[in-house]
Amino acid sequence: MKTISQQWAEYAVNLKFEDIPEEAVKAAKMFLYDSVGCALGGAKTDDFKILEETFRDIGGRGECSVIGSDLKTDVRSASLINGLAIRALDYNDVYWKQDPSHPSDLLPAAFCVGEREDRSGKDLIVATVIAYELEMRIMEAAFPGIRELGLHHATLTSFVAPVVAGMMLGLDEDKITNAVGIAGSHSITLGAVTAGTLTMMKNTVDPMATEAGVFAALIAQKGYKGTLPIFEGREGLFEVIGEKWKPEVLTDDLGETFKIVDCSIKPFPSEALTHAPISAVLDLVIDNDLSPDDIETIEIYTLQRAAEILADEKKYIIDSRETADHSLPYCIAAAVVNRELTPKQFSPEALKDEKILENVPKVKAKLEPEFETRFPAEQPCKVVIQMKNGKAFEKERAYPKGDPRDQLSTEELQRKFSILAEGILSEIKQEQVYETINHLENMDKIKYLMGTLTK
Repeated sequence: MKTISQQWAEYAVNLKFEDIPEEAVKAAKMFLYDSVGCALGGAKTDDFKILEETFRDIGGRGECSVIGSDLKTDVRSASLINGLAIRALDYNDVYWKQDPSHPSDLLPAAFCVGEREDRSGKDLIVATVIAYELEMRIMEAAFPGIRELGLHHATLTSFVAPVVAGMMLGLDEDKITNAVGIAGSHSITLGAVTAGTLTMMKNTVDPMATEAGVFAALIAQKGYKGTLPIFEGREGLFEVIGEKWKPEVLTDDLGETFKIVDCSIKPFPSEALTHAPISAVLDLVIDNDLSPDDIETIEIYTLQRAAEILADEKKYIIDSRETADHSLPYCIAAAVVNRELTPKQFSPEALKDEKILENVPKVKAKLEPEFETRFPAEQPCKVVIQMKNGKAFEKERAYPKGDPRDQLSTEELQRKFSILAEGILSEIKQEQVYETINHLENMDKIKYLMGTLTK
């Protein structure tokens, strides 16, 4: 019987563009467009600038583009810095079942290797579909999720990245299997990166997992060997981490399902479980024209995991962007004051805005046990806004804007891209990027796409 990594490798080698239904191709383009937009926004952050400066100092063969920059560097370095750009604002897509993940974190393993190897637009679409399929499956396979055990989901991303990179390198099944064994054997990420006071590492561990996968594929290409039964073997993933695994989730009907259509696009640059409450609060504030000065309290009835991640005592101390975008009190307060939540609300100036900060203590997270039974099929919340005059406004949402059941429109997606690309790409170039991705299957070499995303 073939191991799981062998079955994954077989899937990656055999999937062809012609096998992918139109709905999944459309989704792949949408997530690529959203992700490069997030990268353009992320290229403005201090996180990105530190890596950019570091890689200029290190040097490296200029074979790959860096989104939002004039830097050209080697494929491994490019996969890390482009991954950081996508992730830096916590604005890229999200999928949360057993474990949360952001499948677009894997895209640099596709487009960086693809640029280096002169792969086509069709190849990039196939690699994107593979990345989402395997990432979303592995996030569903652990019971409970590994986050419940104190580990970060980047731990699991490291098993998927080498498959994506290996496919774009044109590796055969044996070499992709070895690449999975290489990367999966050493990439363990502690949950500390998203607990308590947050740092730049919150948005860096996922890109590091992708970088590790690219490196694993590169050395596997040269003949390096990795552990074959890395999932199910003695002291492999299933035996060492977690309580119960369902291996069939990783392989059943592989090649017949296209899970990419079930992923969500983020409408707000914040942690995923803030989105339903923010959506509900904005509905109430805008529909009823509520002024923050007239609000007494904002009660958010939510899941236990949301309260633990987003509303512990440290999330009321807004000392960094990383803390702010994982702070339910800050996100709600900023949305109430500004009637929107975009990267502007996480600028250094916004983090010191007295009007926002005076509303932060008004936000209280309350556990709703009934909601636990509805997660993860839904991400339910109830918001109660109590006014100083005694009136109360209430709204419940089962899932946020951006969920496949309430997708962003093309216009909303383009507006998000425009906000992120401002200051880097002209309006003409922004339109060029949209049209290029919209017709990606006609592109002979994806390096032409990458050229539209740089300074």
